Amino acid sequence: MIPRYSRPEMAAIWESESRYQIWLEIETLAIEAMAQLGIVPADAATAVRQHGVVDVDRIDEIERKTHHDVIAFLTNLAENVGPQARFVHRGMTSSDVLDTCFAVQLTRASDILIRDLDQLLDALKRRAFEHKHTMCIGRSHGIHAEPTTFGLKLAQIYAEFERARERLVTARAEIATCQISGAVGTFAHIDPRVEAYVAAKLGLAVETISSQVIPRDRHAMFFSTLGVIASSIERAAIEIRHLQRTEVREVEENFALGQKGSSAMPHKRNPVISENLTGLARLVRSTIVPALENVALWHERDISHSSVERVIGPDSTIALDFAIDRLARLIDQLVVYPQAMERNLDALGGLIHSQSVLLALTDAGLDREDAYTLVQSHAMAAWAGGDDFQTRISNDLAITKALTEDKLTSLFNVTTALSEIDTIFTRVFGDASK
Repeated sequence: MIPRYSRPEMAAIWESESRYQIWLEIETLAIEAMAQLGIVPADAATAVRQHGVVDVDRIDEIERKTHHDVIAFLTNLAENVGPQARFVHRGMTSSDVLDTCFAVQLTRASDILIRDLDQLLDALKRRAFEHKHTMCIGRSHGIHAEPTTFGLKLAQIYAEFERARERLVTARAEIATCQISGAVGTFAHIDPRVEAYVAAKLGLAVETISSQVIPRDRHAMFFSTLGVIASSIERAAIEIRHLQRTEVREVEENFALGQKGSSAMPHKRNPVISENLTGLARLVRSTIVPALENVALWHERDISHSSVERVIGPDSTIALDFAIDRLARLIDQLVVYPQAMERNLDALGGLIHSQSVLLALTDAGLDREDAYTLVQSHAMAAWAGGDDFQTRISNDLAITKALTEDKLTSLFNVTTALSEIDTIFTRVFGDASK
């Protein structure tokens, strides 16, 4: 991922130095386990632990000749460890190192992403309670529907990201497996207890059964989970983009001092953060199909998945880390315009209360189809620019015969939309809504 969309902690996981350090730890733990089992001399493990270092430039130099990164790494390791290095990698295959390392990297990345989601959830919860009773219009198909509150909008986003966090925790557990089983996964030349030792030390589970690689259905689920989270980010971003449109202007991204919106038009204040999040979501989702296609490998292994994962591992986690953090800061600093929300609530002259009138008429004894036709006729006339809806309703004898003036007036009270808001907030936030 390019530096523009990278944060240091996440990017560091995928740097060559970090990768080789993980490889070194895997090899060191494996030889320690073998020494404890009496398979290799104890001083071999000591030599690796004391003298094992990685030199990225030297490994790259060797790889240009060997065309094999693990062999280049092992050659460099032997240069530093000396004769005892002959016991390193005993009975192991490259995938034992590569796949276990990838699991470590993805679990570390997951921990950062989970922390990011906690930051986002905190911002969403705070702003949801801040605007719990801030009335605004709800829209279906982009058209005014019925009143809601901006707090409810944010609570819905909160609930979605709470599910996202749960999915990511599950995906982390599924991806966190260790494989040290040797060629074609039979343990023919390595004791399974070595695998168990390495797994425990790295905080991983033992892979149930590996062919020579960790089964890629695990990875497919992991990257799919990241893609779903990205889609949730885009949904939140699109909501903000729509609400910031000039004709709506109910919310606005924070516009920093000295910020400029357009190279040509000095007046512009564009939703650039939200638009950026939409683009980043597309990038993260684009890793799902390659991850799914990686599941079908030839026989016990091939490396068709390798080149894919060298790209999608860093790119998806780095981009998602950046996106979640950016959305959290966007929500935290979002500018809200309650007066504009109130203005838009009144824009259709009461049309948004048509269902309330319909239900009142059916409760009063009118046939539903007749009541619908009656209410719709006034709604369409008001929509076309005639008298406002409430005035037309109040002047219709068929309606006033069924409903008193006080009842009609009560049907146009927007605060009725708040009657169950505490119920919803309790469902979303639990006791914190009290």
